[in-house]
Amino acid sequence: MKKVILAPDSFKGTMSSSEICRILAAGIHAHYPDAAVLSIPVADGGEGSVDAFLTAAGGRKVKVRVSGPHLEEIESFYGLLDGGQTAVIEMAACAGLPLTQGNPHVETASTYGVGQLIAHAAAQGCRKIIVGLGGSATNDFGAGAAAALGIRFLDAQGCAFLPVGESLSRIRRIDRSGLLPALEEIELIAMCDIDNPLFGETGAAYVFAPQKGAGPEVVRLLDEQLRAVSQTVQQELGRDIAQVPGAGAAGGMGGGLTALLNARLQMGIETVLDTVGFDRSLDDTDLVITGEGKLDTQSLRGKVVVGVARRCKPRGVPVVAMVGDIGDGIETVYDEGVSAVFSINRAAVDFSVAKTRSREDLALTIDNLMRFLRQIGF
Repeated sequence: MKKVILAPDSFKGTMSSSEICRILAAGIHAHYPDAAVLSIPVADGGEGSVDAFLTAAGGRKVKVRVSGPHLEEIESFYGLLDGGQTAVIEMAACAGLPLTQGNPHVETASTYGVGQLIAHAAAQGCRKIIVGLGGSATNDFGAGAAAALGIRFLDAQGCAFLPVGESLSRIRRIDRSGLLPALEEIELIAMCDIDNPLFGETGAAYVFAPQKGAGPEVVRLLDEQLRAVSQTVQQELGRDIAQVPGAGAAGGMGGGLTALLNARLQMGIETVLDTVGFDRSLDDTDLVITGEGKLDTQSLRGKVVVGVARRCKPRGVPVVAMVGDIGDGIETVYDEGVSAVFSINRAAVDFSVAKTRSREDLALTIDNLMRFLRQIGF
C-alpha cells in the first residue's frame, strides 16, 4: 500500500478530527512505514473548523478584535488559505455559546462580530470567504453580520436599528445600498451540516434555541420573529428562503446570509473537499479512511462518510468508514461507495465509559485492519 487518505469527522465529545488522523496515521505506519498518508481533518462548521482547514490545507491564523455575542469587544480570529485568497471563518469564534459566559439570552445575542470578521477578510483581498455555521449563541437571522457589512434595517418610522432575535419583526425596510462593495466580487459560502428550515417545528428556534438557554416562551417568540423576517425579506428582496434546507443553521444565519448577502449554502463536507482539492488528491490513492461518531440515517443525507464516498466511487478507490456507533438502516452507504464499516467500540459499555477508551479502541481497530490488509497482500 503506497498512499492512504484520511478524511474523518470528529467523534463528538471524544476526539477531534485532527486527533483521529494522528491515531490512524500511526496505525498505518506501524505496518506500512513507507506509505504516504494524507490527512484531511473534517470540521462541521463549528468550533475547530479553522484549525481543521489549516491542518488540511496549510495557511495562517489571523487575530482581530471584534464584537462578541452581546457586543462586548473580544479577540477573535479566522484562517487564511491559498496564499490569502481564501478565508475560513467559524462564526462561533465571536458569536458562539461558550462566549456568553453564563449569560446566554439568545433573544438579544448578535452576529455583528461575524460581519466584522468577513469585512476584515475582504480587506485582505480574499476572493472566497467560507463561514462555518455551528455552535452559535444567536438567533438573529444573521442580521447583525449584515449590519456590520453595511446593510441598514429600518423600522416603521424609517429609523435604522440593529436587529436581534427578539426584534426581527420590527424590520420594515432592508437597504442594501451601503453593502461593502468588495463583497460583490467575493464568493461567499455558508457551510453547515444541518438541513433544518428557518422556522417551524424543525426550524432554528424550536430545535436549537433550547440548547442556547431559551425557555418555551422565548422559543415561541424567536420562531415568530423568524417567520416575520422571512415575510419581510420576501417583500423587500423577493427571496423566499423559509424552507431552504439549512436556512435554520446558526439561529437562522443560514437563511440570512443567503437572502441578505447572496451566500451559497453548502454542506460542510463538500466545502472541505473542494477547498483542499480532494479530487486531485485521489490520484494513485490505494485507500481512503473516513468516519464519524455515529453512522445513521442522518449520515445518508450527505454528511462526511457519504460525502467522501461519493467522491471516491467514480475513481474506484475503496473507502473504509470507522465510526463509534452504527445505527439501523445504513445499508445504502454501500451503494454510495463505502466498501466497509467498522465500529471502534470493542465492548458493550455506555457512552460515558466508551468515550474514555475511544483513543485506545480506535488505535486497536486501525491496527486490526492493517494486519488484515497486509495478510492479504493489499
